[in-house]
Amino acid sequence: MSLFSVLSLRGVELRNRIVVSPMCQYSCLERDGMANDWHLVHLGALARGGSALVFTEATAVEPCGRTAAVDLGLWDDRQIEPLQAVSRFIRRQGAVPGIQLAHAGRKAATVLSTMVERPGDRWTPVGPSPLAFGDKPVPSELDRDGIGRVVQAFSHATRRARDAGFEVVEIHAAHGYLVHQFLSPVSNRRTDAYGGSFQGRCRLLLEVVDAVRSVWPDDHPVFVRVSATDWVPSGGWDIDQSVELARLLGGASQNCGARQHPFFPISAHPA
Repeated sequence: MSLFSVLSLRGVELRNRIVVSPMCQYSCLERDGMANDWHLVHLGALARGGSALVFTEATAVEPCGRTAAVDLGLWDDRQIEPLQAVSRFIRRQGAVPGIQLAHAGRKAATVLSTMVERPGDRWTPVGPSPLAFGDKPVPSELDRDGIGRVVQAFSHATRRARDAGFEVVEIHAAHGYLVHQFLSPVSNRRTDAYGGSFQGRCRLLLEVVDAVRSVWPDDHPVFVRVSATDWVPSGGWDIDQSVELARLLGGASQNCGARQHPFFPISAHPA
């Protein structure tokens, strides 16, 4: 086995072990979440360069889940066709097209320094608890109906990803975004079934995984990206909980990975 040996994941074969991780491009300048020439050229070039698996950037499952208004999205059937062109080109270069599905939660609605702000670029974010991230607005706490809407949004986006020709789907449960916000005691102060205990804080992710798996081809893998630790002295998400979560996901027959470099911590909360 080497970096350049073939790797099989369920029914998907990678020509080597080189994977292009999701990288936000902030290039949907019309604020419509539509893939465009930028995404085709950017991701196509990476596939052409010899990588085996090429992921899109974090792709929002609903408009309020965008990190910024210029993020890629998959909350509407009209967004399928432009992504088909991207996945098709990646495949023609011998690589496997993958897509990361995400919801930014309380970290949404960022107005970047590179953006010319327009009306609608800011909105009230949502989260597990009414705790703001830094100087962002206090998020609206998701109720049971809101949580159900998020789970359905992941399911619908997965169906669209399937129809767009992607072969690997990754659930973004890291980097302080919504699913991570539910996992971490730092950002989740709920006292209902979606908070408190380890099992309660994992509930949203497990429901999302089940919803995604139910509409995703059985021979295609589902990845789960986690931040293995919050890097706080105490009281946060940590390695032991990540290990236990991996066991839970393994029991659900998922292909999952806890991926974070120990020298590059990504905080779930403001410093």
